[in-house]
Amino acid sequence: MSAMKGLQLRRSKALLIASVMGCLIASGQTMAADFDPHSGEVKALVDEVSASGVSREWLNDAMDRAEFSKEVLDAMTSAAEYNLVWHSYRDIFLGEERIREGVEFIAAHQDAFERAEQAYGVPPEVIAAILGVETRFGQIKGNHRVLDSLSTLAFHHPRRGKFFRGELATFLEISWNQQVEPDELVGSYAGAMGYPQFIPTSYMAYAVDFNDDGKRNLWTDPVDAIGSIGNYFAEHRWQAGVPIYFDAQGPANPPSGINFNQAKAPYISVSQLAQKGITTEADVAGDVKVVPLALELEDGSTQYRMGLFNFYVITRYNHSYLYAMAVTELAEAIAAAQLEFEAESGFINDVQREASP
Repeated sequence: MSAMKGLQLRRSKALLIASVMGCLIASGQTMAADFDPHSGEVKALVDEVSASGVSREWLNDAMDRAEFSKEVLDAMTSAAEYNLVWHSYRDIFLGEERIREGVEFIAAHQDAFERAEQAYGVPPEVIAAILGVETRFGQIKGNHRVLDSLSTLAFHHPRRGKFFRGELATFLEISWNQQVEPDELVGSYAGAMGYPQFIPTSYMAYAVDFNDDGKRNLWTDPVDAIGSIGNYFAEHRWQAGVPIYFDAQGPANPPSGINFNQAKAPYISVSQLAQKGITTEADVAGDVKVVPLALELEDGSTQYRMGLFNFYVITRYNHSYLYAMAVTELAEAIAAAQLEFEAESGFINDVQREASP
């Protein structure tokens, strides 16, 4: 090989390496620019949050640490509430072990549950059922970094970016105010956090310091979580002492002309449902409006129920009739298990007293 050809070959290799390196660097810059706090929509968000008193330097550092997660985007399309029928969804949450854990959790935090019911009118079993469905009483709080989830959804979700930008802004403000590192907090793929899986705007609006330690800590404090769920329900007008639903009867197949299973305020009267063959034995006036529920059972039959306003309140926590019904049935199961446990405890105590000299 001549010296000239060798020089040309070395130059060609150098140009190829430079081209590849340039592409890699450009690619890296593009990825970094997804959450670059110094340009575009991310800078606009930093400007917005810093105007509320959060340090710009702190915000820049936080967004520099945010990482894109395709897993989060994929998870948004596979939520159980959108892909399962009632009997399959129910089976996820109504196992005996979860029910027993609910009884034990109430017993472990009895004072907090009693105070929450007194302050907000929400029974212990309902608050416990929310915690049981959301995080299995704090055991499963999620494994996604909240900063990554919200940043990914804020700037890459095809339809709900505006909503998640608001959640991200609120999350950064909460992290700053509570002096926690935003990249160390984990939660669901949708950015829900802590024992009750509050999204950041709910955290900001409804979280309470229920143990009076000067902090609203839903990440690790079950007492604050209990009070905060009670407050959430009360703020959404939970009706103390009123049922969540009535059992109903109806035809083998849901009749046409009725929009069943809607996660909205009661919208059809009991008398209108009766005209379609759906009735209840409950003592309720015909003009009372309800949410008509047609639940698909494992054998293919339909179970009818009439959701009242408190059923609607539960759907404010998660806009799914499946979710609200699972919470309701888990609450019923926990309450029944509590009564059984108390009866057994009373029997044992009676036997012990009789056996004592």
